[in-house]
Amino acid sequence: MWKKEDAKPQGVTEISTTPAGAVPAGNSNPNANTGANVPVSPRAAACISQGIRIKGEVSGKEDLFIDGNLEGKLDLSGANVTVGPNGKVKADILAREIVVRGSVQGKLIGRDRVQLWNSGHVTGEVQTERLAIEDGAVLRGKVETGKPIGKNSESSSSAAASGSAKAGSVAAGTAI
Repeated sequence: MWKKEDAKPQGVTEISTTPAGAVPAGNSNPNANTGANVPVSPRAAACISQGIRIKGEVSGKEDLFIDGNLEGKLDLSGANVTVGPNGKVKADILAREIVVRGSVQGKLIGRDRVQLWNSGHVTGEVQTERLAIEDGAVLRGKVETGKPIGKNSESSSSAAASGSAKAGSVAAGTAI
């Protein structure tokens, strides 16, 4: 008798219908399929899902998606932090970009940008270069936007202001 495998011409590869990560039927060794062909993005976000509660200090270099509860301090200065719609955060957050779709209490320092979606609630302080607030978002607290003013520019601007007749001017984007 002939076998089905023998009837295939050489050079034609079989297309597997087995889902990635699943062990094909008849293969008792689960380590045979290593999943090396499963693509993983180097910027894939780590996730604190809805059922997870963390108290303490979290730091790292990966993007983070929070849909659970986090209390303490969050330091991801070179990454993005997204608080999902079910996320409840009571922490100071330091990140490159912060997106709030849930609830945050604390100080948010977004080096590049902070964005509040219409479902976002922030109570506390926000410091960032760019701030985007969608219609319906809630923000209660202190806001500082724009590029940070360095000590050199403060001293030179104060010397220039003292020599001029104009008083009480504030640079645009320094504090709201």
